[in-house]
Order: sequence, then C-alpha cells, then structure tokens
Amino acid sequence: MKINRILITVFLLFISYSFACTNIIVTKEASKDQSVIITYACDGEFHPHLKRFPAKDYQDKDSLEIKAWSGKIVGKIAQVKHTYAYVGLMNEHQLSIGETTFSGREELYNPDGILHYWDLMQLALQRAKTAREAVIIMTNLVEQYGYRATGESISIADKNEVWILEIIGKGPGNKGAVWVARKVPDGYVSCHANKARIGEFPLNEPENCLYSPDVISFAVEKGYYDPNSTLPFRFCDVYCPPTARNKRYASTRVWNVFRQVAPSKNFSPDYHRNRSGAKPYPLWIKPDKKLSVKDVMNLMRDHYEDTKFDMTKGIASGPFNTPNRWRSIEWQIDNQDYMWERPISTQQTGFSFVSQSRSHLPDQIGGVYWYGVDDTYTTSYIPLYCCIDKLPKSYTVGNIQEFSWDSAWWVFNFVANFANLKYSYMIEDIQDVQRKIEDHLFNSQFEIEKNALKLLKEKQTNSAVNLLTEYSVTKGEETFKKWQKLSYFLITKYNDGYIKNSNGNPEEKGYPENWLRKVVKEEPEKYKIPKKNNIPETKLVD
Repeated sequence: MKINRILITVFLLFISYSFACTNIIVTKEASKDQSVIITYACDGEFHPHLKRFPAKDYQDKDSLEIKAWSGKIVGKIAQVKHTYAYVGLMNEHQLSIGETTFSGREELYNPDGILHYWDLMQLALQRAKTAREAVIIMTNLVEQYGYRATGESISIADKNEVWILEIIGKGPGNKGAVWVARKVPDGYVSCHANKARIGEFPLNEPENCLYSPDVISFAVEKGYYDPNSTLPFRFCDVYCPPTARNKRYASTRVWNVFRQVAPSKNFSPDYHRNRSGAKPYPLWIKPDKKLSVKDVMNLMRDHYEDTKFDMTKGIASGPFNTPNRWRSIEWQIDNQDYMWERPISTQQTGFSFVSQSRSHLPDQIGGVYWYGVDDTYTTSYIPLYCCIDKLPKSYTVGNIQEFSWDSAWWVFNFVANFANLKYSYMIEDIQDVQRKIEDHLFNSQFEIEKNALKLLKEKQTNSAVNLLTEYSVTKGEETFKKWQKLSYFLITKYNDGYIKNSNGNPEEKGYPENWLRKVVKEEPEKYKIPKKNNIPETKLVD
C-alpha cells in the first residue's frame, strides 16, 4: 500500500503541474453557422507532434497493446474489425474530443488499471461516429479493462450534439470507474477547466443523461455522501470537493468565459474568490448572442483583460505588461499562501484546437480541426479538414530537448518567449500577423469548401479529399513560414532594448513612467542624480 501511495502522489503531482487544460463548448443553436464547436488547450511542458491515423481493418481476435506515457506496455484489449481515421483529436465522422483533468479524490486513482484517459479518447475516435456512442464505448471499456487515471471531464462533440463525461476511478484493486455524462442542451454554452462541473443530474432521462449504476452508492460506501442528509447528490462536490485553491485555479476560467458570452447575466466573481454563501456557476448558460468560430478562438485568448484580475496590470506584469507568470503558480511568504491567477492563455500550452462540426455538409468538408501550437494568445490556428491524408510536416517534427527552426512548435514558442522582453510593444506586431493570417483563412474557407462540395456532388470523392488535403497542408506550411519571418522581424526590430522605427533607425523607448515611479519609490536615493549649481551638463553617450 505504501508503494501505491507513493505512485499516486507522484502521478497527481505530474498531472497537476504538467497537464492542466481548458474546454469551451458551443452547441449547434448557439453558433452563428450551425456548427458544433468545442475547444481544447492541452497545457503542459511538452513538444506535441500532430498525428494522423488512417482507417484500418482487423481480423477476428486481433488485440491492441495499450502503452503508458513512457512507452511501457500495460496490457492488451480486444480490437474491433474496423477503426475510423482521425487527425489530431477529430475523426472522419466529425467527432472531436477534448478533456480537462480534475484529479479529485487522490485515493481513487488505480495504478493497476489498463486504460488512461488519453487511451479512451483515441479509442473513441477510432470506434465511434457520435458523441453518445463515444460515451458508451469509453465507459464500457473502462468497466471491462480498468481505468488508470484520476478524475477527468471530457468534452465529446459530433455534428449535432455535445456531451460532457465526468469520470473517476474507484481506487487500487477496483477495476472500473464511477461516472456521469450529460448532453448539453442545444442553444447553450458550457465550459470546464480542471474541476468537476456536473452537479445534480436526472436519474430518469437516458436521452439526456447517462451514469454508472453505482455512482451514488459507491460514494455512500466510501463515506463521501450521506443519503440521509438534506443535501442533494452533486457529482462535482462528492468526487471533487470544492476548495479555495481549485475554485481560484479552475472556476475563475469558467467565470471569465461565461461573463463574456453572457454579459447580461452579470456573473459574480464571488464563487471563484471563495466568498461564503456564493453559488457555483451553472453547468451551461444561454449566450447573449450566437458565436462564430472566430469568437470562440478569441475566448481561448484571454488573461482576464479588462477585469480586476487583469494579468497585464500591476507590478507582477513587469514594466511591459506581460501576462505570463513563471511557475510555480503558488508560493508562500511568512507562512501565508499566495497564488497567481491561472488564465486560459498560458505559456505552458503544448497545443490547442477549436473543432468545427457541421451536419449540413458532408463529413469530408463539415469537420474542420483548427489547430495551433504553444500559447493560445500568440498562436495562429490552421484549418485541417477531417478527411485529409497528409499533414504539414513542420507540425509533426521536433523535440523539447533541442530547438529547431524546422519545428512549428519551437518557432511559435520562440516568438511567445521573445515577446516577454518588451511585451506591450511586441504583442501588437504578433497580433497583426495573427489577425491577417486567420482573416485570410476564414475568407478562403467558403471558396475551398464550395469547390470540394462540387467534386463530391460529381462523385469525385478522391479529388475532393486531395483538394482539401493540399489546402490544409499548404496553409499550415504558409502559416509556419510567416511565423519564421515574424521571428526574424522581431529579433531585428527589438534588438538590444531599442525599437527600430519605420526607417530602420533604433529609438530609445526606455521604461514607462508608472514603472519608474515604483523603482524610485522602492529606493529613492539609489538612482538620484545630485544637483550641482553652475556646472554645465554634457550628454551621456553609450
């Protein structure tokens, strides 16, 4: 038991500080163009490789090896006769999946289970056409083979609906998991971010809610819930008890999404600031207006700007208003705990996506996997149609141990890091390029899809796939090259603390006055120049 306890603690530390993610969910009737949209920022210190898996056929009794993150084989499961193709985390039927880890009760982690959450996501993409089907497949697999992760909130979207599945293990020696899945009502928006979100749920609405038979009884058995109490059973409170820390870390992001999509509701910050008596935010809300894919991308780019928690303001943002805070996110001074805000946009993002699934178009065209690497705030999303059979090479190469100008992740990472030298200036140059690239891609979308649809109507499926593949690969590589060019531009323009003007001449910009006032206030005598009467001053030259 002691060894298991050590493994659990190490694993939870790995999850808590390496992989912390954000999902936004937009249902069909909540979007401007009848798209079902979900997002996923996979945050962690790693170098992602964009991958594509082709469809395959298998023989009876074929099996599939399941490997840990390290590559070690942890078990085998039965293979199905046919698996679907998928790119990133979207398959050929426009099914897309994202997740956020909520850890929950650490004693429920089972190190002997076979299937981790990422295994479940990949298996669902290979085997499911719809979100409901994916929920059933994942939970059946866990029941049969065991669950080897902590608590997870999983977003599952198809071209018509979105489900949220929340799942957690049963502890060492218990193979399965307890879980609940809810369909997000059409016309609504939801969000989750490293904290369980499903509270009360209906027990007799199988069309809208599915759950494990023992989801309540197991909690009673473990002493997590008293059925004789006056409190209703809430999955999120029972399996991921709310604390001041996880509210600050996770619920602030949910609040920030909700306040932007429904400003009329005037959502209070009281809950995520742990004010006594404050009610948790609802699982989903109706937006004030319908959202476009571009709107959702903008929601993924946020540091609480224009709120009292704005990370570009205050002494912590430095002289040039950087929103980035270096880890650890928590610290202690004089026995008092402190914590930086945790925004949606963070320098630790490995990759993110905004998936677009559309029932009014054939699958080859309807499913678009808008993919970006590194920080959501400084990335530029590229469109990858779910039918493509090739990928832009620059998004598939590189490793975190060695910088490379051939790796898209490293180039985007370089730009984001370099910007911290003079953030308030450089971010404008970065966003100018970002805006031009993405505006061009959105403007090009209609024409490429019109041409692909024409080919499909003419029964030229291969030609349509080739067209969309060539488009996706070309636009991906063009974006990568523009970001390389942006890198060279920033290095040249912001060299040695100067800023070159439009004529290429370096100008001294120095520090903003409000920062200099703080410097002088802290050490008023250190930088003071004594005044000397009747002695002429000469200009200083570097």
